[in-house]
Amino acid sequence: MSSFMLDPQARAFLDLLGEREPNSAMTPDENRSRAAELKKLTGPAEPVARIEEQLIPVNDTEIKVRMYTPKGEGPFPIFIYFHGGGWVFGDLDTADSPCRSLANWAECIVVSVDYRLSPEYKFPTPLEDCYEAATWVAKHASDWMGDPARIAVGGDSAGGNLAASVSLKAKERHGPDFVAQILIYPVTDFSFKTPSYLKNGEGYFLTRDSMEWFTSQYLNKEEEKLNVYAAPLKAKDLSQLPPAFVITAEYDPLRDEGLAYVERLRQAGVQAEYTSYEGMIHGFFWMAGIMDKGKQAIDHVARYLQSVFQNKDHSLNKL
Repeated sequence: MSSFMLDPQARAFLDLLGEREPNSAMTPDENRSRAAELKKLTGPAEPVARIEEQLIPVNDTEIKVRMYTPKGEGPFPIFIYFHGGGWVFGDLDTADSPCRSLANWAECIVVSVDYRLSPEYKFPTPLEDCYEAATWVAKHASDWMGDPARIAVGGDSAGGNLAASVSLKAKERHGPDFVAQILIYPVTDFSFKTPSYLKNGEGYFLTRDSMEWFTSQYLNKEEEKLNVYAAPLKAKDLSQLPPAFVITAEYDPLRDEGLAYVERLRQAGVQAEYTSYEGMIHGFFWMAGIMDKGKQAIDHVARYLQSVFQNKDHSLNKL
């Protein structure tokens, strides 16, 4: 692994991590236990004015959401957040610190969604949970000082995939009208053949082997790799989607498919901002406790959210 261009904090994390048993050699529950141990990397949890949890109906059951409300009078704009974890692990607690920061810094209500996980619940169940949660938020926003006219959706990694797909689904179903989609190193395709996969598919935390395993847990069959709601890059029509802000990391196998999605959105006439964090690896966004660029990315997202919520020119390329 050539690491001389890696950010020193990313390199220190990888050195500390050392050789790990691959995700594919572990059971889903073993993966969940190991992932939960990394929560300490998210940094201290900021106090937020109010945090509450609620069970909401989705299809044939209920799932939990956690709502973070900042100081102020409201009505507040809303950011619906879907956590990462390869559709297999992650929960409200692993996403807690960044959600707190985003609520405070963007001055919005953050609704974190505890969608059901694979392989117990395969595609499209996690996606349907997220879409139903977004629909519920739009319907009930005014009940808890939220503004139903200012709702953004987003997430990291698998959560970024779900956010992109929820945006597609909302367009097709004439569902909630989101003001933005925030996609943080999202999965948009399942080809595993991009230059960033070839260069970064081993030795930089997220590996090609792990992504193939995550995909096998999430999808039911090979043909679903072409389903636009699993792989939004496969969608023929990306027009009339919400403005997008996409973040990738230089040493992430998912980097190129994130950029490819931005280019497709722009070709379809959708405003799309893009930032690739140099020297960074997959997962840095939630490692703000040990990586300064993780804090910068959270701040970057918060400022983008503020700008779209205020309906101003939200070009951040100069920042």
